Amino acid sequence: MSTLEFNHALLNNTEFLKPFAFTLTRDNEQAKDLIQETLYKALANKHRYNVGTNLKAWLYTIMRNIFINSYRKKAKQQTVFDNTSNDFLIDYNQAAVANEAIANINIKEVKTAIHQLPEIFKTPFVLYFDGYQYNEIAEALQEPLGTVKSRIHFARKLLKAQIERH
Repeated sequence: MSTLEFNHALLNNTEFLKPFAFTLTRDNEQAKDLIQETLYKALANKHRYNVGTNLKAWLYTIMRNIFINSYRKKAKQQTVFDNTSNDFLIDYNQAAVANEAIANINIKEVKTAIHQLPEIFKTPFVLYFDGYQYNEIAEALQEPLGTVKSRIHFARKLLKAQIERH
């Protein structure tokens, strides 16, 4: 694919990026910035695009990754060091629960819901919940990466539905 063809294909897919960018950012100006950065990264990584694959999906992936990386960067910036002798980390956005008993009930409810998941979903979800990355889980379970991601996604959906019922 020539550079001119690639640029033309990018321009044709720009309109599809706008709703997705707004969904992620919930702000028009930030959405415009996200689209611009997505197109820049796509142009800078043109050599990584495989001709014949879904360009729109490739652009969505780039946009999602930019958004996630930006979110993580902002989250790290909101963590400050306390200069006491113990050097504790303080997170300003930390949620507080006024009643510890309610917090314990919620945790019990979540653990019960996880325990009730079908084994095919429970195993990858528990590993993900414990902090393992998708590729590590796929390797440990000897399953394709897409299968692991799908099972974790469905586990989340099942857990959400289970907890909302109570």
